[in-house]
This record gives sequence, structure tokens and C-alpha cells, in this order.
Amino acid sequence: MLILDPVLKRLIRHGTLTLIEANGRTRRYGTPTPDWPDLTLRMMDSRVPGFLARNPSLGMGEAFMDDRVRIEGGDIMDFVSFVRRNNPWEKAGDIDKPGPLRKLILNIAGKRDQINARHASRRNVAHHYDLDDRLYDLFLDPLRQYSCAYWGEGITTLEEAQHAKVEHIAAKLMLRPGLRVLDIGCGWGGLAIQLHKLTGANIHGITLSKEQLAYAKAWAAREGVDRHVTFSLTDYRDVTDTFDRIVSVGMFEHVGVPNFDAYFRQCHNMLAEDGVMLMHTIGRVGPPSVTDDFTRKYIFPGGYIPAMSETVAAIEPNRLMVSDVEVLRRHYAPTIRAWYERCVAQKDKIEAFYDARFYRMWLFYLAGAATAFEHADMVNFQFQLVRNRDTLPLTRDYIAREEAGLRARRLAATGGQPAKLIRFDSDASDTVTTG
Repeated sequence: MLILDPVLKRLIRHGTLTLIEANGRTRRYGTPTPDWPDLTLRMMDSRVPGFLARNPSLGMGEAFMDDRVRIEGGDIMDFVSFVRRNNPWEKAGDIDKPGPLRKLILNIAGKRDQINARHASRRNVAHHYDLDDRLYDLFLDPLRQYSCAYWGEGITTLEEAQHAKVEHIAAKLMLRPGLRVLDIGCGWGGLAIQLHKLTGANIHGITLSKEQLAYAKAWAAREGVDRHVTFSLTDYRDVTDTFDRIVSVGMFEHVGVPNFDAYFRQCHNMLAEDGVMLMHTIGRVGPPSVTDDFTRKYIFPGGYIPAMSETVAAIEPNRLMVSDVEVLRRHYAPTIRAWYERCVAQKDKIEAFYDARFYRMWLFYLAGAATAFEHADMVNFQFQLVRNRDTLPLTRDYIAREEAGLRARRLAATGGQPAKLIRFDSDASDTVTTG
């Protein structure tokens, strides 16, 4: 137990954490505090303390996955939130605090993973997005948005928040019928399909996931929009067409720092002179860093969360003007917490698809992600980019007007049901309700 004392004394100050070793010995950390939890971490074998001390975040994740530690008095979301809340970014909190050698190893590993050559990009995408579709059906909304929702005033459900995100993006892009739009990293196609339904724009989505491609094509065909919404298995580096608009949601995290300059150079070349691009990405509020060991090993190999400084530095040389930046500080936290709650409710099904170890891994991933947006250095950036400074109105007022019009159109087409899909009749320039 003594090996963990320095770590836990540093991490736990408010609330209490009781550690119970495999031999029954106990030790308590922190101070009882109003509105703070009192949790227990039970260790199931004698090697756990040393395992956790060497690398707290990765060690905790793997010990939890392997059922070598158990949380009492709450669940893994409560535990991770408790630790992060004790160590907020605003007060220079850091869970791991790696030493010089560990920092060097992390930097080397991070730079190696960020190379993202073509074969590595496809492999990394498949690692996460080619999981069983039934898993994502259990916790995503009907638009199948696996990215940060937009929790505007009065929004209380994940479904409505994801519709609001799509409308927010469409408004910033000023989409109109007939415009050609490229969706880089289109996922399962929900964004592309809904953007077309809302606005009548023609959308082409590209992905590196074979499973997502098949899903998206089938979905567009079922909705009867496959003449206007198309998809292909294409690397962004291979696109040769020019588009009126470019949208990318949740893809930039997979580009890799060595490719940032080439990515924005390609975006410039693909964007029409009077075009608009909207890039939505997870970002860091601090300086550039590295991906944590757990995420790199189990969730997003090759993934990297960019700082604003290194993103803008890559945009500037490529003749793209940053016309607007919005920082969504907390929006991803309630999004991921909603996913977490749905996964907990579907525990038996997830374990049937995979096993109990996968289920615990998935919960640890979601808990770590949600609390990173509540207490650590994670936010979401929405970068709006143009080639011509006069492409968009002079003030941001148009965004709210566009959003309001899109939402009114959707609600009118769905009889006031906020989370229902609509269908855009491109020939009649009108909207009709889907089944």
C-alpha cells in the first residue's frame, strides 16, 4: 500500500477514498467534504498497488478491465470524475505527472503513432469504427452521431442536441439546394443525409471504414436520397474534385501532426474560391501534448487531440482564412454521459456481443472521456474557414437566423417531434416527413 501513498495523497484531497488491499488491510485518503463522494477502491490481488503506481491512468484502466479493482459506493464514472474533480485543469491538475524519462517515452510513442501513413490510417480507423454495428445502435441517437452534440438553451435530450449540432453546422456553412458538399470522415452517413434533407445540398461523404461505407450507402438508399447523397472509400489525400462546401466532424483527430500542413493544403485545393469549410474537432485548451496510454492502446491508435496553436499554425500557410472559431467547452460531457448511461442500461447485450472485459473497457473509456471535458483540458473547436474574406456576411448574426429557420423547417416537417428525421424533396424544393 505504501507504494501508492504519494500518488493518492496528491490526487485525493476533497471527499474520501478508502483502499482495501487483497489481504483486507485498509487505508483512507482525503477529507470528508460536503457534496463530495466517499468511495471505496477494492483491490483483488496483491500486485495491483505496484501496477497502479507505475502508470496510474493506464494501470487503473487495465486493472478495471481485468476486474482486478472494483469500485464500491459508486461506479467507474463516479470514481474517475472524483479523481479528476480533485485535480482540475484550471488549478494545474495532472493525474499522471510523468517524470522526465516517462515524458520522453510518451513523446517518442506519440510522434510514432501520429505518422498516419495510408495503410496505418485505414488500420487505425478499422480498430474503432469497424466494431459491431449493433454496439453503436445501443447508445447513439437516430442520426448516428458519434461526436459532440450541441446543448443549446432548453435542450434536454441527446436526440435534440444532435439535431441542434447538425443545424448549427449547416447554418455556419450557409447551405443551399444544389451546392456540392464534401464530408470528410462521414461516419455512418447520418450527418450527410440530414444536411441534404435540411437544405437540399448534394453531399459526398468519404471514409476509410468499409463497415461505415456499407452502412451509409444502405441508409441513403433506404431514405431515397442516394442520387443526392453519395459515399466512397476514399482517403482525403486522393480527392481531386472541387466543392462549394467542406465539412469535417470528428475526423481531424485522426490526421496526425506530421500531416496537418498537407491536410489543410488539400482542403484549400478542394474548396471553391467562394467556398466555406467547417471543421469540428476535439481540442486541447493548453499547449500541444500527447495521447494518453490507455486511449492510444485500446481506443484510438494513431489518434491525437490538437491544440489550437498547432492547428492555426498549420492553417495559416495554406491560404485559408479563419473566419470564425467557436469553443464548445462542456458540450461533449453531457453527450458522453448520455452514451455512458445507455451503455450501462444495455450491459447484458454488450457483454453478449463481446464479453465482460470489453464492457468494462468501454465504460472506462467513456468515463475518462466525459470527465476530461468537465475537469481536464479537453474542449471542442469549430473552425470556419474561407478562401475569400467576402464569402460570408460581416457579422455572426446570420448563424442564429439560419439555425432558427432550419429548426423551424424540421419541426414543421415532423409535426413538432424534435428528434424525428425529415426528408427533403429536392425536385419540389420542399420537405416531407419520413416514416
